[in-house]
Amino acid sequence: MEGFLEALEKIIPEKERVLQKEPMSRHTTFRVGGPAEYFVTADTTGELQEVLLLCKRYKMPWTILGNGSNVLVSDNGIKGVVIRLGGNFTAYEIKEDLCGGTAEASAGAGISLSFFAMKLAKRGFTGFEFAAGIPGSVGGAVVMNAGAYGGEIKDCITKAEIVTEDGECRFLSADELQLSYRHSILMEKNWIVTRAWFSFSIGSKLYILSNIEELNRRRKEKQPLELPSAGSTFKRPAGNYAGKLIMEAGLAGARIGGAAVSEKHCGFVVNLGNATAADIYALMRHIIVTVEEKSGIRLAPEVKLLGEF
Repeated sequence: MEGFLEALEKIIPEKERVLQKEPMSRHTTFRVGGPAEYFVTADTTGELQEVLLLCKRYKMPWTILGNGSNVLVSDNGIKGVVIRLGGNFTAYEIKEDLCGGTAEASAGAGISLSFFAMKLAKRGFTGFEFAAGIPGSVGGAVVMNAGAYGGEIKDCITKAEIVTEDGECRFLSADELQLSYRHSILMEKNWIVTRAWFSFSIGSKLYILSNIEELNRRRKEKQPLELPSAGSTFKRPAGNYAGKLIMEAGLAGARIGGAAVSEKHCGFVVNLGNATAADIYALMRHIIVTVEEKSGIRLAPEVKLLGEF
């Protein structure tokens, strides 16, 4: 679009932070996906606001991307601008209240969950151990209320800073975020999480680190971490488990092209090394239809689809 790139490069002058036709396979844990028309790294809230306003002025679609751990990008790529948060969005701060036995921490949306969880653990703060093995970013985790092993973001978050599609900066309390199982109000709005605040208890550093080690051992033992995936492919249906339903439907090891249902954990669709996004999407659809035929339960994808399928 005439004039758009020039305007974009005035907001973000460093060439390495404004890329064209960037393969999304480099930025997703499935390791698939076609090119983004523009791939932009915003380092400050001001840059993010200006990019959003520029997109609005040019009627250019935009997509926010965290660690690419819960998405499936089309082989045709993504039209418009894909925005990644770097720079200031990868900073964190921890404040300790020894008298009260609590700690408050804030983290930029671009920080890795596992990195942040380990920083907290090494300071002896408990309540975030569940996140140490989740391959996502803080921002993405808040949006979908990520969780594992009995813990969720909603258990420890106190507020979040967001930027609206009009570039307005706002704060939302934990209640205003309306967090529930793999859901928040942010999934219904075109808003971007830029920072989140959390509250934790102070505990035994040795115990916390050993707990993380045990959770990671269980993950390695039960999940196909050696293959590219997006984590749990489907949401847990009420009163049941997606992996169990998929296994009972006889789909363990089922393949379409280079995509397969993991025999190690049927709740995971994995890339055997040469999968396309079309392979993965077709296998997901096959799983949904087969499980519904066998059990009467329709699985809902946890993975977000980006681009045209």
